[in-house]
Amino acid sequence: MSQPLIFLDSDSALSLQDQVRRKLVEAACAGAFPPGQRLPSSRALATQLGVARNTVTLAYQKLLDEGLFVSRERSGIYIDQDMVRGLTAVETVAGGRDPVRETRWQGRFKTGDGGAPAARRTPNWYQYPYPFIDGVFDVSLFPVAEWREASRQALTVDDISQWSTDAGDADDPMLIEEIRTKVLPRRGIQARPDEILITVGTQQALSLLTQMLIDAATVVAVEDPGYPDLRRMVANCGARTVYQPVDDEGVVVDRRLDDCDILYVTPSHQFPTGVMMTRKRREALLRKAAARNMVVIEDDFDCETNYLDEACPALYSLDPNGQVIYVASLSKILGPGLRMGFVVAPAEVITELRRLRTLAVRHPPLNNQRIAAHFLAMGHYNATMMRLGRLFRERRTALRDALNHYLQQSVAIGTLHGGAAYWVRGPDHLDVNRLAVAAERRGVLIEPVGPYYADETAPMNIFRLGVTSLPLDRIREGVAILADLMRDLPGVSPNFPHSPHGYLGGEALRLAMSGATLLCKTVYGDPCTIELHPDGSMSGRAGYANEDCDVGRWWVEGDIWNRRWNQWAYSEVAGFQTMIVDDRIGWFDADGRLVDSAVIRRATPT
Repeated sequence: MSQPLIFLDSDSALSLQDQVRRKLVEAACAGAFPPGQRLPSSRALATQLGVARNTVTLAYQKLLDEGLFVSRERSGIYIDQDMVRGLTAVETVAGGRDPVRETRWQGRFKTGDGGAPAARRTPNWYQYPYPFIDGVFDVSLFPVAEWREASRQALTVDDISQWSTDAGDADDPMLIEEIRTKVLPRRGIQARPDEILITVGTQQALSLLTQMLIDAATVVAVEDPGYPDLRRMVANCGARTVYQPVDDEGVVVDRRLDDCDILYVTPSHQFPTGVMMTRKRREALLRKAAARNMVVIEDDFDCETNYLDEACPALYSLDPNGQVIYVASLSKILGPGLRMGFVVAPAEVITELRRLRTLAVRHPPLNNQRIAAHFLAMGHYNATMMRLGRLFRERRTALRDALNHYLQQSVAIGTLHGGAAYWVRGPDHLDVNRLAVAAERRGVLIEPVGPYYADETAPMNIFRLGVTSLPLDRIREGVAILADLMRDLPGVSPNFPHSPHGYLGGEALRLAMSGATLLCKTVYGDPCTIELHPDGSMSGRAGYANEDCDVGRWWVEGDIWNRRWNQWAYSEVAGFQTMIVDDRIGWFDADGRLVDSAVIRRATPT
């Protein structure tokens, strides 16, 4: 078993024993001793260091006494990983290293000022019970058996002879052909093999494009809110950036784009709002690009979640003038760790990108390219996309229904055409950062949107909720916890006019509700009409075409109004205290918190 080399300093003022202790702790903190690996014996380490065995034995004993190392009977000495995590152990046992001077290297950096990094998701997100984080995926989604089958195909003698040889800067021709004939046509794109380049994910594709197209004289327009890493890439090039706003139809096309050389855009599902760019807006954008000779970088990062969902053709497929460069991924859902993306562009653009790629990595690993090619060729990619399309629609619906059930009075969400994340707007006084901290303590991860904005004007009451990262059966409970937290935050609970008569009860409540019509809106903005019939039945219609309908029962028990839908609201019995003020009705829980409200039209007395 190999062990890290440890050297002692003959000129050090520390004793040999203290030096041994210090070197052992530094090696442990640097991860030189993996978990479960036995440390060298005192005899072996003494021989390596050229010191007396007793010196090493005393150093070990001191570290055992301090709890940094542990001794296992008849086995040896091991690292206590919990005790040495971080640099605290180094500082308390053997003294820390001198702090690194911040200016030692900064003067040599030629990469510009990309600004502070955006907030990153916690790396152990998968250990939380309710991670509503978009862009990461629970392991149940990965097509294990299918990927293994494709891997076995790529390991045949013939395949190995193709991908194991030096192919220069060429990509796997089988993968290029599969992308060209199976993936791109679904986005309306026709491309030749020499118009496609494989990259190490979309991140490398964007990095190559900024390197190729952008310098200090370039004016680049980016969406705001938008992709933080792209903003930093542009800043590193020294370019002037125009922050172009996004509305309900996608990125705004106006005079602010007139002087721009390049526009970066995410039209399929705008990142991070989820808005799909309308066909009308796409055509306006292409006209502007042609008139101003502007290059459009189309990042179709979410193309895989478009499958079986409503989708407009890619900008690239609508562009008759060759102004658009198309970037997409094969690995966003299959497994982000696969890091496999591609670029579609005119052949001369691909040639230059290939030259730049060769300087960095030559090409993405050809064995992985061949596995992906077989995965596509055997139909597994299509089948996986269909399965995930159905699954994500189920999860999106579950999230929408849970928000409508628990937070109808507190949040609003927009219509989501495909995609897997909702852009959630809370009350004006909601502090999302504070909510995120409180939610994390309860096992719920949400995503504040501040890092997606270019300046300090990001709204404090907006966050994102994604469904790729947690199973269907956890969505409702996670939203219920979030609702409890939001109701307890000051200034967040919705208001209702005070009634001098207080809550209605008994016969007065029954008379007020019998034959009444209730008018309200869902959390996603659709109108909803509920009719309470005198016989205790009720019927509901939601949507602009009354496309969502349900029936149920209502009744009064004591001073509590009760209702149960056949399908809506999880078909559960719910009871509320009820208050009516003028033409408004409010329902309150046992703690007096407003749960829901509506406009009420009472039955006309006969």
